[in-house]
Amino acid sequence: MTTLLVIAKEPRAGRVKTRLTPPFTPGQAAELAEAALADTLHAVAATPASRRVLVLDGAPGPWLPPGFDVVPQCAGGLDERLADAFARCDGPALLIGMDTPQVTPELLTVDFTDCDAHFGPAEDGGFWALGLARPDPALLRGVPMSTPGTGAAQRNRLLTAGLRVRDLPPLRDVDTAADAHAVAALAPHGRFAARLARCTGVAGPDARPVTGVDSSPGTRGGSPPGTEPDSGPDSPPNGRPNSPPGP
Repeated sequence: MTTLLVIAKEPRAGRVKTRLTPPFTPGQAAELAEAALADTLHAVAATPASRRVLVLDGAPGPWLPPGFDVVPQCAGGLDERLADAFARCDGPALLIGMDTPQVTPELLTVDFTDCDAHFGPAEDGGFWALGLARPDPALLRGVPMSTPGTGAAQRNRLLTAGLRVRDLPPLRDVDTAADAHAVAALAPHGRFAARLARCTGVAGPDARPVTGVDSSPGTRGGSPPGTEPDSGPDSPPNGRPNSPPGP
């Protein structure tokens, strides 16, 4: 069976989802990041797998369901951190980030019969998932991350290596308030949608944060260094320029 990897950043106010502020407060942005991570981890927990691994920058919190091995992210750029995550696997592996809380066990149940890799493009030009039948860190090292062309560059790296690539459906990352509302509409019964509703009430995507809301996250610990590198495989350690790619 497949090892499922989730690369993530511990949700903490002021250190995650900074592109959501404004309209949200730093505390609300951290709460949304935590909800997105929880939805992602529960989807992974419900997916058949030989092993489930959280590759974490930070410390685990109450949002972590049982059944996961937690390992720290290595130092270096995002390409190095993704490569290191795959280097920990000795069989088929699928890696995702935490920016796509709408992900489902059906999307994560991949079959490597007749293919060597699964590639999940993100709508912003990045990728939300990467699966390798034979994990090889060299397939990721040196791929330019956090650019509108990251997804194309990573997919081309796989093809250049002679791999048979099977594409997964494209998904939208949560980077901005508009993204948050669009993604919540796709998974209206999830933790992320519920948290977003509490943050915005009846207001729309351009609403300003409610005054008086505590800017500190509810139940979470510290977050990894950097500003917006929380979720996807292609999230940078120190924030994402423009419309950076999403796992």
